[in-house]
Amino acid sequence: MIRIHFTAADFARVRFAPRPAPLQELNVALGTMCRRDAAPLFGRWRQRTLRALPPAAEPFGDQVPGLRAPRFLDQFGDDLAEGLESVRATGPEVVRAEIERVYAGQRTPAPRWVHGLHRGDADAWRLLSRARGAAFDAVLRPVWPLIQDLHHTEFTRHALTVAEHGLGAALSTLTPDARLHHDVWEFTSTAAHREIELRGRGVVLVPTFHRTGPPLLAELSGHPLYVTYPAGPGLPLPPSPAGGADEALAAVLGRTRLDLLLVLAEEHTTGALARRLCVSNATVSAHTSALRGAGLITTERAGRAVLHRRTPLGTLLVQRGRPAGPPPV
Repeated sequence: MIRIHFTAADFARVRFAPRPAPLQELNVALGTMCRRDAAPLFGRWRQRTLRALPPAAEPFGDQVPGLRAPRFLDQFGDDLAEGLESVRATGPEVVRAEIERVYAGQRTPAPRWVHGLHRGDADAWRLLSRARGAAFDAVLRPVWPLIQDLHHTEFTRHALTVAEHGLGAALSTLTPDARLHHDVWEFTSTAAHREIELRGRGVVLVPTFHRTGPPLLAELSGHPLYVTYPAGPGLPLPPSPAGGADEALAAVLGRTRLDLLLVLAEEHTTGALARRLCVSNATVSAHTSALRGAGLITTERAGRAVLHRRTPLGTLLVQRGRPAGPPPV
């Protein structure tokens, strides 16, 4: 069980991350990829991800020789480049201590470049930065627009809960196992027991879409407690449509609008589109409005439902350069 002890100041300093954290989502995704206990659930996604990882990303795995990752990899900024710079700015004493901690007791010796990182070599840091960038491009960049939509939906959900029912309700419903008893916030789904005294630091809530199980806690010096929690069913996000034509079209329309056009090979309501693409109804309405204005879809009201259809122009656009066959599921 995890027990987090609040003061009055801590309740006033609970925040929800306004945008997803690219490096933290990458850490969680790669951690899920390494989990062997969820093979039936994540097996196909794991195999696909392993195939997608380029050789340039391999050093990233050297940083996590076991189940423990060095704490200086935890970065919660919403900009990838700034996050990489923050990793590089970690104090050398912290880097050395964390490398020694994660490699303690490992049978496999640390690679030469990790020894260089331990010494603070600039070439080793550049290698790590390239590895993280390559891993992000392979694993998350194709689905990043969808992650942004999911994060916005989660942000809105908690904002409404706080507005209607108060902060206590938002904390108690963050995950199925979350409980708030007076000034103690508990998570009961982990066998390990951990007590955390906030003492005025506050909390930042960070949803992740590549994980199931208990939340991940990051205690960084001079920062609030970061609580990364699984949002939704925890299944890895579906791959985006592949192929040069799709990528070029997505660069013009945006990935979510392209996905909408592909799904609208058949008629769908706004709610059905939202469920199919794992975004909010408001997000679907905004994108369908833009597509309708471009003449790519039509919208009609049928009773209380709103039905969207792809126009011949929209069909011509998405089929240009694509092999014949049904749209991706």
